[in-house]
Amino acid sequence: MVENGAGRDRLARVLRPVRAGNGFEEALEQILQTIRLGLVRHGERLPSERELAGRMGVSRVTLREALKVLAEQGLVVSRRGRYGGTFVHSPEPPAEGARLGAEVAEVEDALRFREVLESGAAELCAVQGLSGVPAQRLRTAMEAAGDAEPADYRRQDTLFHLTLVELADSPSLTAQYTAVRARVNELLGRIPLLVRNLEHSQAQHAELTDAVLAGDPERARRAAREHCQGTAALLRGFLT
Repeated sequence: MVENGAGRDRLARVLRPVRAGNGFEEALEQILQTIRLGLVRHGERLPSERELAGRMGVSRVTLREALKVLAEQGLVVSRRGRYGGTFVHSPEPPAEGARLGAEVAEVEDALRFREVLESGAAELCAVQGLSGVPAQRLRTAMEAAGDAEPADYRRQDTLFHLTLVELADSPSLTAQYTAVRARVNELLGRIPLLVRNLEHSQAQHAELTDAVLAGDPERARRAAREHCQGTAALLRGFLT
């Protein structure tokens, strides 16, 4: 159990209000961190849905979606009855300190660099203004990602983002982005595909495309950053 004062103090280090825009991804990240850090150990019960939702500032529906993912991954089990709730089940043992530190630093570096490059590319595209063939390329790539089957989603998602960066018309930026995107894709290949996240990602793709084609640099940068931060939250939760 973690429902005593000491347990609540420990959880306060991880569970906090999420930012607007990526509620599901950030809620999942925080619960995963709680488990990975051993703040709630194997066989112990997580706080109630009401408390978790309140701490993170998300709806009960969003919280339940996150808990469902954890159950599907075998990290929690739900039990009914008077002594029921959601219990941590067989989390992976923590990595050795040095290796974990290196992994966290590597993941953070890749995620931050991706965000900087992609938000910059989105802003440049919006400033330059896309019309005609370039605008159609971006729309087509966005729609292809939305229509993709789960098995092909990550390839189409990559093509959408590469198209956006290429349209910024900076070979140096494209080269740097291609390298960091390869690293991000390797990390994404180590976590499960989540339908809820794919739906959210496609909505963000549409917002990003609309902002770029509307010639709104600030909105385009904001949309790109928010999208990158959602992906980053998932990767941090599962991998670090």
